[in-house]
Amino acid sequence: MSRIGNLPINMPKGVTITVNGNEVIVKGPKGELKQTIDPSIKVEVKDEQVHVSRPNDEKETRAKHGLYRALIHNMVVGVSEGYKQTLELVGVGFRASNQGQVLELALGFTHNIFVKLAPEIKVETKSERNQNPLVMLESCDKQLLGQVCAKLRSFRMPEPYKGKGVKFVGEQIRRKAGKSAGAK
Repeated sequence: MSRIGNLPINMPKGVTITVNGNEVIVKGPKGELKQTIDPSIKVEVKDEQVHVSRPNDEKETRAKHGLYRALIHNMVVGVSEGYKQTLELVGVGFRASNQGQVLELALGFTHNIFVKLAPEIKVETKSERNQNPLVMLESCDKQLLGQVCAKLRSFRMPEPYKGKGVKFVGEQIRRKAGKSAGAK
């Protein structure tokens, strides 16, 4: 029995959910999101709550039951509160700046990296003296935000010896000891 799938989703004020066949549309103050649902999963809205149910107990149907409930919950939270992620650029000479939706990263390569971000993502960069540059990303779509953060992080993954690279704020990097000097 799915514990996640059986939980009802509460709708905050200002959020509306419509179910059109296999598509769930969630509208709120931060935006609008759509998700196509597998035909075997049933979604119904009653009394300011969303209930997700499944017709049988097959393994695949049970897996999709919890998945689609979690996706709809993420959409409700996204359009009501939004999601934020902050990346930190650790390294000498690493810089970040943005011109509208174009993010420019200087990560120690011969050329700067320019990334054009989707219009659903709000980007802000912050560079202070004696502080690592920060890239703050905000969106109502959790999946899109995660993909963009993973892409930016993949340009220069944090390395285990000095910890240089693009990392999430608060992330702990497992460090390795370097060569031991004078060992014979």
